[in-house]
Amino acid sequence: MSPTPQERRAARHQLGTDAGAGAARRGPSGGRKKPITVEAIIGTAFGIVETEGHEALTMRRLATALETGPSSLYAHVVNKEDLDELLIGRLCAEIELPDPDPADWREQIIDVCTQLRDQYLRYPGISRAAFAAAPSNLDTLRVSEGMLAILLAGGIAPQVAAWAIDSLMLYVNAYSLEVSLVNRRLSRGDDNWVVSRDELLRRFAALPDTFPHTKRYAAELTAGTTHDRFDFTLGLMIDGLPGGRRDQ
Repeated sequence: MSPTPQERRAARHQLGTDAGAGAARRGPSGGRKKPITVEAIIGTAFGIVETEGHEALTMRRLATALETGPSSLYAHVVNKEDLDELLIGRLCAEIELPDPDPADWREQIIDVCTQLRDQYLRYPGISRAAFAAAPSNLDTLRVSEGMLAILLAGGIAPQVAAWAIDSLMLYVNAYSLEVSLVNRRLSRGDDNWVVSRDELLRRFAALPDTFPHTKRYAAELTAGTTHDRFDFTLGLMIDGLPGGRRDQ
């Protein structure tokens, strides 16, 4: 008897992603089609997200791209949440984790977060899949394990380190999602809602005097790129951690 999707999922959590062999299929014209496997599902799902955004990824849309029915997918993945977990895990597998160094722990944790951000930005909106997801995929857990090791090497207390990882992941996810949403809207030409910096400065200057700080510091409020803000915020979050080694 073939394993159930739930059994396949449990196996992936213990042994890593199981590509699974799929039976050969024939298309409507009689030509051979690629078999349905976990690898085929993941690759096709990434293609949909890359071109159409994560919001377009549904089990029905994926089945159509694979020239099959949704029921064929459920033989390999439990549901959409299981698919999302596979996708996030695959991106996490690309993250390079350093050997924890007490002297460079800040730079190391920032680098891991930056790598994760860059992975998410490759696929518009995919960081949405990481929200409220329990870290059970081995590749995802590998990243959190690596981050924990870095923070512990930096002298951060275990409980503080655990909560810091949650906060850092949440920020990376939210940042990546916002950037993806903006880029998707711009790519559609739906940029009427997007206000340029010059226009923002003009609007701030026209504000009534009940907004004295916004008017006075309009240049600072609108300065920097999104990546500048990302680096700055990460630095604030990490420097604010209590107990870290600061004498290196």
